Amino acid sequence: MRALVIAHEPDGPATQIEVRLVERGFEVDTHIVTSDYDHPNDAAPFPDLEPYDLLVPMGSIRSLTDKDAIGSWIHTEIDLVRAAHDADMPVLGICFGNQIIADALGGAVELAPITELGWIEIDDGDLPNPVGAGPWLEWHHDRIIPPPGAEILARTEHAVQLIRIGRTVGTQFHPEVDLAHVANFLDATSDDYLTTYGTTRERMLADTRANEAANIAQCHALVDWYLDDVAFPEPTGH
Repeated sequence: MRALVIAHEPDGPATQIEVRLVERGFEVDTHIVTSDYDHPNDAAPFPDLEPYDLLVPMGSIRSLTDKDAIGSWIHTEIDLVRAAHDADMPVLGICFGNQIIADALGGAVELAPITELGWIEIDDGDLPNPVGAGPWLEWHHDRIIPPPGAEILARTEHAVQLIRIGRTVGTQFHPEVDLAHVANFLDATSDDYLTTYGTTRERMLADTRANEAANIAQCHALVDWYLDDVAFPEPTGH
């Protein structure tokens, strides 16, 4: 089994999601879309999906509310995700990847009423939340309007957090992170930005350190749920 991770910048890999996929027997390839924050339209061509069994689009500093800023590649990726879903290929989208799913399948993305940044517990959606309350790491300015037919499995007061449509699942939160991953995020973030959204570098690192072990376990459990209950469920007998 082979998984294709789409990392939109070098500091946005699948991290603990990839760890668990490898433990579950997957060969994981990572495609980095853009490598220079200052040149968001200098993008590497997307690979062919044909060799892969699972697609995992990850987060990004970019926004689907401003497609013109990433116009050289975002429409291609939206089409890629739509084609994978329509072909019944499993898709697990994280944060920006979740927003691509929403856009590709008939929903929308809009500016959220508040920026959720930090470790936050999530609630049940219209159906019970199958991945646990967390806390999970949130880091997003936008939120989705779910596509028609999407099951809403978790939410916070301000954003839908987990959706499922067939073999496609999207999370608004970041299950993949560990301490090194968050440190990489913070290396590209100014202190003024963090202060604007009610936190600090020191608090983010301390909270991540405190939650790291539990988050690795809950991330791996999320991957197991996705693989076993959504993407590749065992057929039921009589």
